[in-house]
Amino acid sequence: MSIILMLLPALAWGILPLAVSKINGKPINQIFGTAVGTLIVSIVVLLIMRPSISIGTFLLAALAGGFWIIGQLGQYNAYREIGVSQTMPISTGLQLIGTSLIGVFLFGEWVSTNAKIFGFLGIILLIIGVFLTAKKDQKSSSTNNQTRTLVMLILTTIGFLVYNSIPKAMTSSGLAIFFPESVGMVIAVLLYIIFTRQPKILKEKSSWQSLLAGFIFSIASVTYILSVRDNGVNSAFVVSQLSVVISTIGGMVFLRETKSRHELQLTIFGLVLIVIGAVVTTLF
Repeated sequence: MSIILMLLPALAWGILPLAVSKINGKPINQIFGTAVGTLIVSIVVLLIMRPSISIGTFLLAALAGGFWIIGQLGQYNAYREIGVSQTMPISTGLQLIGTSLIGVFLFGEWVSTNAKIFGFLGIILLIIGVFLTAKKDQKSSSTNNQTRTLVMLILTTIGFLVYNSIPKAMTSSGLAIFFPESVGMVIAVLLYIIFTRQPKILKEKSSWQSLLAGFIFSIASVTYILSVRDNGVNSAFVVSQLSVVISTIGGMVFLRETKSRHELQLTIFGLVLIVIGAVVTTLF
């Protein structure tokens, strides 16, 4: 059972971008459905598991959920602009780099000299991997469009970094923060809808079809929490990063995203470096 729990997050997070891209609609429809779908599942989990949630935990977790929306909205926009098979390696690599650096400078991780050496070696591998997966042949894509999308991904990744960092500063974690995080997600989405004056998306079919994305995300999140409990943080985290391989290959196979032979070679090599970088920064 522990092995299944270890593999399910990678599978679900890998499938999520593919499912979202298959749903017609704009990123705002997709992010709304994802947030509401996650809230529905979190309510069920809350009623079954009944975790203890303090007011402080609730507020911090809700804030983390709000920042997650920023990061995920950036991803959803990038799917449309440059495709899943290019977005996911770049976004995952940026998150791993940022999370590792935050862990070192804010939470005092990598205490030993060996940990620092291997940790920064892992970051170098991640940077190279991101660069390789981002590289495009000049003739195959608009350079300006790609540059704008990459800048947007870098900026919105800050949302993911805050989302990943807040739980580290909390005494409660796991299933106790799943419900308040989902509440924060829904509040953030509704505020975004209000400020961008797009209330009509609440009635659009694609918004409610995107509930599926929320269910898939919830499966990944809940099984990851359970995997951490049964397998430990390092093992659960490293295996979960295989999701980037699933989503990248899935983008090319199921979404028919095309790459030149040279781009495909760079992407595969970049993926290998990202996975190795994730292992090195986590285990050493």
